[in-house]
Amino acid sequence: MSVGKANIVQEASIDGPFMALFPGRDDWNRARADAGLATTGHDDMHAGELETSILLHTSPHVVRDGNGTADFDASNRPHLLTLGMRGYTDTGVIGKPSLGSAAKGKAIIESLVESFNEHLQLLGGPR
Repeated sequence: MSVGKANIVQEASIDGPFMALFPGRDDWNRARADAGLATTGHDDMHAGELETSILLHTSPHVVRDGNGTADFDASNRPHLLTLGMRGYTDTGVIGKPSLGSAAKGKAIIESLVESFNEHLQLLGGPR
C-alpha cells in the first residue's frame, strides 16, 4: 500500500464519509501468518508463494506448469522504482511459487474476508 493512498483515505475520513483502504499491509501480514506462509511480503513480491497459493485455490488452471521450479530471489532491489521489476527478474517472479498450495490460498482468502469484515463493521456495514 502506498503512503499517498493511505494518507488520502485517512484525510477523507476526518469529516466523512468514512473510508477504508483494503487490504492494507497489516491485513496481508495477518493473512500470511494465518495461512502459515514461509515467505515475507518483501521477499515474495510477485508470483511467489502468496499469489500462487491464491490462484491454486481460486483458479488453478491459470497457474503455469513449472511453478514448482520457478523460485527467484531478488530480495535486494534498491532501484526497483527506477528499474522496475525487469531490472531484477526476467521471468516476472520474485518469490517462491514452489511453496504455494491451494490450502494456503484458501486460508489467505478466509483471513482476508475476516479482516474485511472488521473494516466493514467500522464503516457501519451489516453485522
